[in-house]
Amino acid sequence: MTTVLEVSSDWLRLREAEDAHARSARLAAAVPALLPEGPVTVHDLGSGTGSMMRWLAPALPGPQTWVLHDWNAQLTALASRAEPPLDRAGRPVAVRSVVGELETLTTADLSGASLVTASALLDVLTAREAHAIVDACVAAGAPALLSLSVTGDVEVRPWNAADIRVARAFNAHQRREVGGRRLLGPYGGRIVRGLFELAGYRVRTALTTWRLDAGRPGLLAEWFDGWLGAAEEQVPALRGELAGYRSLRERQLRRGELSAVVYHLDLLAWPR
Repeated sequence: MTTVLEVSSDWLRLREAEDAHARSARLAAAVPALLPEGPVTVHDLGSGTGSMMRWLAPALPGPQTWVLHDWNAQLTALASRAEPPLDRAGRPVAVRSVVGELETLTTADLSGASLVTASALLDVLTAREAHAIVDACVAAGAPALLSLSVTGDVEVRPWNAADIRVARAFNAHQRREVGGRRLLGPYGGRIVRGLFELAGYRVRTALTTWRLDAGRPGLLAEWFDGWLGAAEEQVPALRGELAGYRSLRERQLRRGELSAVVYHLDLLAWPR
């Protein structure tokens, strides 16, 4: 995956607690029954600083080895240097990292995988990358738990008519072409679900949400600035047309009146 979609470790740190709260505990609870007996090897795609590992490892049996795949060597280095989480029996998990592009992922890369995971990844993939991931999982016979794919649905409160224009522009931005890569955006989760089903896998999904309000003002401010900023980048005319909208929302944010619900799709896929 090209580095034009890099995210900062600060942003990943800011969102980690809300990600952990939002991910589907119901789907995660179904994972242990899908794992083979004995040691567990989890391949985490687009692993960033390892937040998926920290969230899921304590719910799984062990001993566990997590293989962190990312195109950003700095993020995987942060994850590898941090104190590892403990498995369900209280044992530290082993961690190793692989730096590389996901569109070239092969069955060999997932050799020995007991489980494949990803978080906040599918919406920034291309169709080619999505096919590569599904093909590699299927060829390896591994189940996959893929969480927090943006659906494009957002509720900002208090309601404002301009929300609709911003949401449409943001979703178009999510589907933009970057460096020759056409992103799947809000369709990513649904497309990957269909690919797994076509491959004969069973699939369960869950609608998951970020609920942002005055209780987490830093994350709400960063999310809103990014949401509106992406819309303005996609439709530059919005900068002038919605100048009053930005000012209004920023005042509401300072007064603790602004909130947002951001919808995601989680999915669990496994061989029949």
